[in-house]
Amino acid sequence: MTEDRTPRPARLTAAAAVSAVEGLALVGYGVYLLVMGLLGRPESPVQAETGGVTLIALGAIPLIAARGLLLCRSWSRGPALITHLMALIPAYTLLKSTGGLIPLGILVAAVAVSGLVLIVNAETTRALGIGAARDA
Repeated sequence: MTEDRTPRPARLTAAAAVSAVEGLALVGYGVYLLVMGLLGRPESPVQAETGGVTLIALGAIPLIAARGLLLCRSWSRGPALITHLMALIPAYTLLKSTGGLIPLGILVAAVAVSGLVLIVNAETTRALGIGAARDA
């Protein structure tokens, strides 16, 4: 954090936490798929391994963004915003399913929407020094 910026607001810290949760969920599921592809008996081991590696790589994006948000780096808003928007796609798919997947869809949607609200908040934008907020 530089001296010309305001101290990190709680909303920015919360936005970083939400991004970190999304990243950890992606990495965790990616590790699970990778391990099951290597050690388990999936229908398609190559697909499980490729999916696992892909999710681990995708999970790095919100984790890096979360660190950037904690350090009040303006570049971190973009990756965090995109990650939250992208999370709405599986949330919608889960909500359109039946049974036990609907509560998971609600959880994913709640995390994504809360992340979006936190990341576009004026206080967060000001703390990151983005746009007209940095001129104020």
